[in-house]
Amino acid sequence: MRNRETETDTGTAEKNEVDPRESSLFVGSIAKTFQVLEAFRDTHREMSIAEIARAAALDRSATQRIVYTLENLRYVRRLPKSNRYALAPAVLRLSYNYLRSRQLIDRASPYLVEMTHALGETSNLQELDGHEIVFIARVPGKYIFNPEFAVGSRLPAIYSASGRAMLARLDPAQWAELIAATPVAKITAQTETDPDVLMRRIEQAAKDGFAIVQNQAVIGDISVAAPIMGHGRHPIGAINIAVPSTRWTVGRVEAELLPHVLLASTSISEISR
Repeated sequence: MRNRETETDTGTAEKNEVDPRESSLFVGSIAKTFQVLEAFRDTHREMSIAEIARAAALDRSATQRIVYTLENLRYVRRLPKSNRYALAPAVLRLSYNYLRSRQLIDRASPYLVEMTHALGETSNLQELDGHEIVFIARVPGKYIFNPEFAVGSRLPAIYSASGRAMLARLDPAQWAELIAATPVAKITAQTETDPDVLMRRIEQAAKDGFAIVQNQAVIGDISVAAPIMGHGRHPIGAINIAVPSTRWTVGRVEAELLPHVLLASTSISEISR
């Protein structure tokens, strides 16, 4: 399909992006299947067909057919003596296959283990996925902090140290796009949501080569991160350590944790090889 064009007030043509869902290559039934699978999130762990339909924004008939299919493929299971459904262990195969396919995790793991052993703090490996960062490796430290975060957890990129560190290595035009794509919401009382402020924070990370944030996505959290660069000087991930402000200050984090984070990120980066 061709891009549609509209005339602006100045008489110049502006191209509108075509919705991929309008393409003849787009399979709507597959999209609906993933809507059902992704409906099982947060507090939606066990649901009836009606509840799944509401959470997935689908009609009940389509939901029932999809759930039946997923149940027979063992991606969804029906709870005993109940009309409620939950995700089944087979879903983990997809996650496992993805994690095993990422050479970045293999390269980063020894550095994460070494940092955690030396510092006693939890080390993380994250990557960008749209306007979010996702945890793809995590080595728990002696001091357990933010135990709710695990591999697969997500945070808005612009509110996280890892997200800002990776964004800082992209074109500034992409900063604005990602900021605009992120739902505006104060996760904590100190979350900065002003686009101009966020642009300045990313610009500072670009100058520094790292990012440190406090109380942006998690209250009581100080997080430091540095980007991992791939071929073509493109960010492919970030090394991160997050610690509680009850035991650390930003100054201590920069003096004691940042050198470890920078060494690990530089050593893992493909451009350093």
